[in-house]
Amino acid sequence: MKLQSMFLLLAVTAGAGPVAFAAPPESAVMLTGDPVVMRLSKDEFRIVFGIEGRSCSAGCNGSVRYRVNWKASDGTSRSELKEVNYTVSPDAARTIAVDRQYLDTGEGAHTVDVVNVRVDTITRRD
Repeated sequence: MKLQSMFLLLAVTAGAGPVAFAAPPESAVMLTGDPVVMRLSKDEFRIVFGIEGRSCSAGCNGSVRYRVNWKASDGTSRSELKEVNYTVSPDAARTIAVDRQYLDTGEGAHTVDVVNVRVDTITRRD
């Protein structure tokens, strides 16, 4: 199984030159948009990632590593690194990956707000 890490590469020229983004590899798996956060209770969430898989015509799978920053009603703030797996079926253009999270210092002890979700890497395994 071949593991390919998909990163957006940033090429910056020296001096006052413009900033350019390198094109992602043709086999890249990308997000369709920003992650969606759904609150189910005061400390339970579903975090949903739309996966663009047009390059996976024979199907593929991989994972999304992301960081979730949250804050509890008692003022406690945390940042946690998470990972969720995805599978793109053959001939499917896209899929979703849903991660179930309980974010709190104690089960149901506080109301928690998700401050932000940032994707670190998307991997693809052929």
